Amino acid sequence: MATEYGQSYGLGGGSGIPGDTGARRHRLPAGLRAPFEARSWREFGYVLVGLPVGILLFTYAVTMMSLGAGLLVTFLGVPVLAAALAGCRGFGAMERVRARALLGLQVSDPEPLRLKKQGAMGWMGAVLKSGTSWRSLLYALLQFPWAVFSFVVSVAVWTTGWTMLTYPLWFWVFPMYAGQDGLQLYGDETHQVYLDNPFEITVTALVGLLFTLATPWLVRALTMVDRVMVHGLLGPSRLATRVVELESDRGAVVDTAAADLRRIERDLHDGAQARLVNLAMGLGLAKEKLREDPRAAAVMVDEAHGEVKTALQELRDLARGIHPAVLTDRGLDAALSAVASRCAVPVRVEVDLAERPVSAIEGIAYFTVSELLQNISKHARATSAAVEVWRVENRLMLQVVDNGMGGADASAGSGLAGLAERLDAVDGILVVDSPAGGPTRVTAELPWRTEPVTR
Repeated sequence: MATEYGQSYGLGGGSGIPGDTGARRHRLPAGLRAPFEARSWREFGYVLVGLPVGILLFTYAVTMMSLGAGLLVTFLGVPVLAAALAGCRGFGAMERVRARALLGLQVSDPEPLRLKKQGAMGWMGAVLKSGTSWRSLLYALLQFPWAVFSFVVSVAVWTTGWTMLTYPLWFWVFPMYAGQDGLQLYGDETHQVYLDNPFEITVTALVGLLFTLATPWLVRALTMVDRVMVHGLLGPSRLATRVVELESDRGAVVDTAAADLRRIERDLHDGAQARLVNLAMGLGLAKEKLREDPRAAAVMVDEAHGEVKTALQELRDLARGIHPAVLTDRGLDAALSAVASRCAVPVRVEVDLAERPVSAIEGIAYFTVSELLQNISKHARATSAAVEVWRVENRLMLQVVDNGMGGADASAGSGLAGLAERLDAVDGILVVDSPAGGPTRVTAELPWRTEPVTR
């Protein structure tokens, strides 16, 4: 059952983040950089573009849905409603592209239409029954008022900040062309206040600086609402996402079961079966030699006896690889202690469980630790290891630590990736922390389920 993952150990450092070549250091803090960062300008551009897009979506949705609802007294209402919803789905695709480009929001496409019947009637029925279509319509209706609000707030604050910040550069326009001392702060019939002396100009610029520094964070907060709407209304539904996950997990379970069956068949054919064939041939020859040469027959029988012992040991190993008897009889503590005793390095085992989980989860936990310990024996170059098992609420936690050379990476397509897929098939998680030079810490998390009580 050992998973060969060869290069999982010894691949060297790296943070595990694609493209990360070291932490980037900035001389200016984030608050001072924000007004000049490309991300801030992209988010501001998203808000600016959002207003005309919102007008287009709202106008289309209200017009087409009103037209379709009015025509429902005739047969034309159904295709008009279907066309309206299909158009909203198309606008939803456009909005996902805009969110990816300007907000960096990675949202998956929703589930496609499921046509139960071919032809126009089947297509209209699929569009009208699709939850994605109605969520796209809801987005078109909700995005417009929010786009108006975010546009007005963002543009007002952004222009006010930059106008006040640059006031020392253009305040001369008022006395030269407007006939007044400066920007008027207050005025009535008898009294006017202008920002015209150096102190007032400096204070105005400082207030403008505060507005300018705060505006990117205000715009970012406004676009967070857009992110929620795009992700919640234009992305796949939770049910569809869960169905996709379950289909993927089912495929992983089927592939794993098929691989295990092929392994068992190969081990039986190349191991115990071949030895039993040789044993049968040896006993047949010994039977023929029994009368003619009893001494030679005794030697053959002795060799056959050795073959029987070897075949029995291989069958025991094969049975242990399928499901060890000690796991069924005595639980994880005894089973993992037995696995640890066969490891090439000393292993400390600590199991803290008040009760046993269901046999399926218990078996997955056993084989996970078994494969990790065998990988340590083959690849880690460690001198010691430790296995800890405990329960946290409704999760079974496993942790395997070794002091080897590190460099294990579950994302490199190695055996650890296959082990992670097996755990994911039962809603489990595998986390690998293995910096170059070690130590390596692999943590697995499995759902906790107990055997139902039967009466």
